[in-house]
Amino acid sequence: MSTGVRRRMGVEERRQQLIGVALDLFSRRSPDEVSIDEIATAAGISRPLVYHYFPGKLSLYQAALRRAAEDLAGRFAEPHEGPLGTRLLRVMRRYFDFVDEHGPGFSALMRGGPAVSAEGAGAKEHVSATNALIDSVRQAAYEQILAHLGVTDASARLELVVRSWISLAESTALLWLDGRRIPRAELELKLVHDFAALAAVSAAYDEDMARLLRTMVKDEPADGPFAELAGRLISLAS
Repeated sequence: MSTGVRRRMGVEERRQQLIGVALDLFSRRSPDEVSIDEIATAAGISRPLVYHYFPGKLSLYQAALRRAAEDLAGRFAEPHEGPLGTRLLRVMRRYFDFVDEHGPGFSALMRGGPAVSAEGAGAKEHVSATNALIDSVRQAAYEQILAHLGVTDASARLELVVRSWISLAESTALLWLDGRRIPRAELELKLVHDFAALAAVSAAYDEDMARLLRTMVKDEPADGPFAELAGRLISLAS
């Protein structure tokens, strides 16, 4: 028969539990709307005990942002097998899974806030730390896409294409969260098409990009995302 005695958590285990609880709450509501009391109740501990592990809500919020950023960056990891268009579509599905699961938290991360009870130097440090997290996600995504393209040293034009596409994915996700007026699956596919379109426009101006584009599409199946885009454009032209 159960005695009802709870197992005592170690320091790091408790910290990780609190981060997980806070991230869950921040994912559903703006961090400014979530209180330490709510976090304590959800974790099954007292308010003073939360402060034993974190100096305040700001430090807990930053820890939750770090975990969210690591999770989001990981969504761009994908085995380098199969057609590129199909790989990118799987990446976009995982990306939107994250956006769907962490709506307010995703918005807070990408918009650099909101500030959580931070003033003066603390506010500046918070903004700086948040911006560094955002940059780390963008850099991880950038490196993953280059790896899929088989490129180790990107040209200026290729870097522009990839970084522009990453920014487009961010803004698309943020706009989608505001009412979700366009079907998510449509946006996932559209972003894959956008990547091909950005590469194609750059290829029209640069032979190196043209060679890379030919490599991108040479193994695409007839029913793949890139082939679908070509079919749609041909039908519009005719």
